[in-house]
Amino acid sequence: MSADRIPPQSTAKSADTASDTELIRFENVTKRFGANTVLDDLCFSVRPGKHVTLVGPSGSGKTTILRLLMTLVKPDEGIITVNGDQLFPASEKHVREVRKNIGMVFQQFNLFPNMNVLRNITEAPVRVLGLDKDEAEERGRELLDLVGLGDRCAAKPTQLSGGQQQRVAIARALAMRPQILLLDEVTSALDPELVAGVLDVLRDIAHTTDITMLCVTHEMNFARDISDDVMMFDAGKVIESGPPEKIFTDPEHERTREFLGAVL
Repeated sequence: MSADRIPPQSTAKSADTASDTELIRFENVTKRFGANTVLDDLCFSVRPGKHVTLVGPSGSGKTTILRLLMTLVKPDEGIITVNGDQLFPASEKHVREVRKNIGMVFQQFNLFPNMNVLRNITEAPVRVLGLDKDEAEERGRELLDLVGLGDRCAAKPTQLSGGQQQRVAIARALAMRPQILLLDEVTSALDPELVAGVLDVLRDIAHTTDITMLCVTHEMNFARDISDDVMMFDAGKVIESGPPEKIFTDPEHERTREFLGAVL
């Protein structure tokens, strides 16, 4: 897949994509569920155009970070900003505006079963962004071509395989023209033979667009391929971070070595 297949509004990756500006910032963020502290005084930032992968054992807080950015949950303490705009506390109107710049692909596909594939992709751009229906459908078809499903516009989700449904979910997230794409274990619900196709789509997006990506995955080869930085989480904290070649080949923390030894 080549860069010229990327639909309008997505730009080819350029050398000056990553500026010193922080697009995402977590400052002393703590999140508890009952007596369980899921994130513990967490601090990190992500610059525009960067691809950051969060790795670590289940329950270490990785998915909670994505859910906080999508405003599905609220922090108990700390500040989260996106593009300089504070997410919490803020009015619901302000949160909706910030959230327009963020797309998320979940473990489960969450497609509308009563809508065909094309309408699944166009519904939010028309209703939320106010796009003209014809423009939304044109972009939807381009995105379906991008994920290899250009011939399935009229199909219902139940007529697609799990891998195809997840690719539709990726196209749906991109249809909102997000600055930030959040990926939450997007292959975990797929049969093994369907995983490669979904990861190939995400590799193409990572390599040919300027979208900032925050990815939670146990697919370590994929993380190595697409990441600018990898953050290792344990017990709600980042215990180690750095470029993938450093984290995967010469980690400093014993917990990182234990985790990678178990999953690689």
